[in-house]
Amino acid sequence: MTEDLNDRLKQSSLGAGPQTKPDERRRYLGSLRERVLVRMNNTEIHNADLDKLFLEHINDYKGYTVLINGNIDDDAFLGKVESACSKNNIPFTLVNNETAKTGPEDTAILVVSKNAINKMRVEIGQVYPPEMPKTELAAPEKKHDFFHHLFHGDK
Repeated sequence: MTEDLNDRLKQSSLGAGPQTKPDERRRYLGSLRERVLVRMNNTEIHNADLDKLFLEHINDYKGYTVLINGNIDDDAFLGKVESACSKNNIPFTLVNNETAKTGPEDTAILVVSKNAINKMRVEIGQVYPPEMPKTELAAPEKKHDFFHHLFHGDK
């Protein structure tokens, strides 16, 4: 028991104590799922519609921090995100540690809060779903009732 206490004191003094939810932190660039507002994976940043969607909603991210996977290979998109964040005074951080993975489903961009917000849907396509096409419905054909025929005849 004394050894456990000494080990914990030693770890605490060095600043490297046990980390909460390590698997979750690896998936979310060192952050936690409960803090995520929007997420894009490494495949989605190559989709012109989704990267445009992310940038169109840049003002939604005020008060949050954008975490960017520093290992992704799309320098043009990275430059657009960094520029948009700078222009709109949104803090961003390039993450280049072991959590910044380059697999297709790994995280490329996160918008995170300092505190838990617990959003149910965080994937960009869920947060900003595409608009449904608008179709005009044909006006229903008017059917005349008995009284119309009685007073107006068969016109």
